[in-house]
Amino acid sequence: FLYFIGKLRMFSQLKNLMPGQKPEEAQIVSSTDSTGATFGDTTAVHESVQAYYGKVLGKSSDLKTSACTAGGPTPATVLRALNKVPEVVKEKFYGCGNPIPDGIEGCTVLDLGCGSGRDCFIAAQFVGKNGKVIGLDMTDEQIVVAKNNEAEFYKKCPNAGKCEWKTGYIENIIGAGVEKGSCQLVISNCVVNLSPDKPAVLQGAYDALSVGGEFYFSDVYVDRRLPPEVRTHEVLFGECLSGALYDRDFHHMAVAIGFAPPMILKKAPIDVHDPALRAILGNSNFYSITYRLFKLPKDEVDPDAEDFGQIATYNGGVPGNGLSYELDQPTVFEIHRPRRVSGNTASILKNSWLSKFFTVVGDRSRHFGAFATAGVKTAAAGGNGNPQLPAPPIENLTEEEAACCAA
Repeated sequence: FLYFIGKLRMFSQLKNLMPGQKPEEAQIVSSTDSTGATFGDTTAVHESVQAYYGKVLGKSSDLKTSACTAGGPTPATVLRALNKVPEVVKEKFYGCGNPIPDGIEGCTVLDLGCGSGRDCFIAAQFVGKNGKVIGLDMTDEQIVVAKNNEAEFYKKCPNAGKCEWKTGYIENIIGAGVEKGSCQLVISNCVVNLSPDKPAVLQGAYDALSVGGEFYFSDVYVDRRLPPEVRTHEVLFGECLSGALYDRDFHHMAVAIGFAPPMILKKAPIDVHDPALRAILGNSNFYSITYRLFKLPKDEVDPDAEDFGQIATYNGGVPGNGLSYELDQPTVFEIHRPRRVSGNTASILKNSWLSKFFTVVGDRSRHFGAFATAGVKTAAAGGNGNPQLPAPPIENLTEEEAACCAA
């Protein structure tokens, strides 16, 4: 995956480090702000990534750190689909998560920084004949690998959705030929991290999504803003650390663009074993995080979790989620068990691709204040404020709500 370099130390040592220069002395183009949201020399960043992914890395085993490898256990449904992906495609996988949700049959999916097409071929199996997957990448060599392996893939998976391949930059998604409002799902696997213009990527994803659409992606984040000597450090940039956004800056950026507050599905720490690099990073902590961003109707999205007295029930049907469904870390729906939800969550379950799996009772006509639950994340902290299981007992519901949920 295209922008997310993973381990660039080898490339730096071979091409960019001067003789006798230590890794801790290496510098790259400057960041234009303290957050790392944008970098000054867009062309230099793009060229180094293209060279690395197109010519330097031969396969994923060439990577030397854990920052750019899949984090956490892979769902069984993804593993089954992965077994049908051509080996040469899998060898060129450089992601840090599993950003492909179950239950997306019939959807149009856009993969940002699709690389050799691994996640596209998995998603194509999930969307089926009535769906479509668009792979966008700026590296010609990677797109060629994907196209060259299509025949082998469809021989194994004749009922998979069609894959389209587009060459272009993720900072200009619409300009690359993706129509506005044409996608129900946008995915990316450790790609946004090293974009030289992250707000443009988020805005492009938002524009490509239809109302109710979701940006479901994995990337690297940090628990504080990084100093200039870290932001401009060449080896740390290649290690996918210099470009990491402070998680709260990312939250504010996403909400300013129009997304509902970000929801964290998975979060895992990233270890930095090199003592010299660890010393430069100081006490900064890095994480691989899978986020969910939803594009909701503008009159149904709140900056924080609000209580409108709404109830949601998971009816089952999402493959691999027979007994429960995890919307995000603090929100797990037990099948057939009603639970109170915030206004944002109710809107997500009514308007997104998830709507066919849920029943939502209530509207936004009456407001009951903040959706606050002790000990549970609110939207500002990366969740939507929904209470942990167990859900409220059925006797606490109104007669109308209880009758509907019992049905």
